[in-house]
Amino acid sequence: MKLSSLTVCIALSFTASVYAEIDNHRYIIQVDNGHKGVVKALAKQLGGEIKLDSDGFFAASFNGTDLSTLKGLLNNPHIKLIEQDHPRKAFNLFNDDIGDAMSQQLTPYAVYQSQVNQVLFDGNTGIKVCVIDSGLDQSNNDFVWGNIDGTNDSGTGNWYEQGGPHGTHVAGTIGAADNGFGVVGMAPGVLMHIVKVFNASGWGYSSSLAHAANVCAAAGANIINMSLGGGGASSTESAAFENFASAGGLSVAAAGNDGNSVRSYPAGYSSVMMIGANDANNQIASFSQFPSCETGRGKKRKQDETICVEVTAGGVDTLSTYPAGTASTAAVLADGFGVASSAMENTGDETAAPHFMGLGDSVDNGANGKVCVIDRGSISFHDKALNCQNSGGIAAVIVNNEAGLFSGTLGTPNNTNIPTVGVAFEDRSQVLNALSIRVKVGASDYGYMSGTSMATPAVAGVAALVWSNHPDCSGEDIRRALKASALDGGAAGKDVYFGYGIVQAKAADDYLIANPCGGDGGGDSGTTDLNITGYKVRGVQHVDLVWSGISGSSVDIYRNGTVVNLVSNNGEYTDNIGVKGGGSYTYKVCETGTNQCTTEQSVVF
Repeated sequence: MKLSSLTVCIALSFTASVYAEIDNHRYIIQVDNGHKGVVKALAKQLGGEIKLDSDGFFAASFNGTDLSTLKGLLNNPHIKLIEQDHPRKAFNLFNDDIGDAMSQQLTPYAVYQSQVNQVLFDGNTGIKVCVIDSGLDQSNNDFVWGNIDGTNDSGTGNWYEQGGPHGTHVAGTIGAADNGFGVVGMAPGVLMHIVKVFNASGWGYSSSLAHAANVCAAAGANIINMSLGGGGASSTESAAFENFASAGGLSVAAAGNDGNSVRSYPAGYSSVMMIGANDANNQIASFSQFPSCETGRGKKRKQDETICVEVTAGGVDTLSTYPAGTASTAAVLADGFGVASSAMENTGDETAAPHFMGLGDSVDNGANGKVCVIDRGSISFHDKALNCQNSGGIAAVIVNNEAGLFSGTLGTPNNTNIPTVGVAFEDRSQVLNALSIRVKVGASDYGYMSGTSMATPAVAGVAALVWSNHPDCSGEDIRRALKASALDGGAAGKDVYFGYGIVQAKAADDYLIANPCGGDGGGDSGTTDLNITGYKVRGVQHVDLVWSGISGSSVDIYRNGTVVNLVSNNGEYTDNIGVKGGGSYTYKVCETGTNQCTTEQSVVF
């Protein structure tokens, strides 16, 4: 992917500006509801400011008091736990609006890539998705608003008013209407409940998510979508999602956008499905985080696929809904022929002869009254556009310095007012040699964003689509089907980048037809599970397998796709591989002679 270096830099600058305002002295206090009043009163006496009150816990801020000090001060027998209230922020790297969906309906590439166009959504089954984000702005008409409700929050405001475009973009990917204009979602018109957890700065806390999970459950949601995350695990937050999963729900969350192996939360909890991002060419997005699936050390070391990326979906240059009029669309014509472009800043419609300004690192009076053509590099996009403007230029076209389009903005503050766009390096000669160039940047209700934030609602939407055709399934059934039917990406087999691969709606639907859930035509309604532990005895590799949920008196043990033994179905087996040194092995356990199998697990020596 050619945009990786730019997008990572934007993500880092965004993170720095947001976290400068985060409250690092905000804590979650777990207490039985019957004793909460006493403990809250004590917290207030110690200078605490109550920020949130939910079932079984509350969150409070204690200015200047660290966690260990607070634990000493709040010494009360009714308190079960005091823990850090970790910040949670929206995961999106960049947005760039290169199309106009105002007059016709456009289908995002991820719809085709994930086979969504091959499965019909059944809205009569009542599947509901809860979107925990920055709100869904009521100004965009590309939703079936009668199917959407939400929960207001005194701290973040009305759910139907944006706290930034992120939540509206996410909701559109899940359920934008199939209505002849705009975009179409993965599960068009699906029931949605909106919980607005982000404030104006774009972040919330782990207590906010724990409370939101409770709200989603109370609203009757089947699926929770969280295009967000942050560092540090929270017992309270984890328990909320475990409860939702135990009740039959499915939670999906973004892996993160820093392109490293750091585990983000809530995606890192076993009860939440971690989602990575791929591009339109089935390649992993270089910003997509890839935490290890390995836990423990030595003989206790094992693989746990529920704490790493399980599947991916399209998350690079994703077209979706924006609050009305807040996105931009770009068009560039060179002697009347269209050139692919990406809007950067400033609306306008200008036509003139081109003038080449090189790197645009100084004022050039030759650009007066013309469209500036500027090579990328050396200085910021903003300073290039400003030098064009100060030279009398009426529009700026910035040419990429490598193959492909790029997405960018002019930053804040923006002291320019001329329409500015980016074009691909491949179109440089066409633009430079044109006699006339037209640059048009206009407002739109639709635009592009990139990030694992965009891949996550794609998976949530696919899950809703598939689930609507198999309503007797549980969230765990849907989770297993999405993994079993995913399109393998990257290295052969499961890996830390793609997990099982790119979600495939039609393949998942076919899987559940062949392997129906309990009330969906017969078959086993239980869930299967496999845990493996690799270790060495005098240097020789051994693997312990422990499984559950397989019926029948005997099972086949598969290692790297080959049956290595047929054993009694007693739930455990030790595989003496008989070799020393390193190696990688993938296991599954199947009822003998059938396709009833556990999911695969891998171990590396």
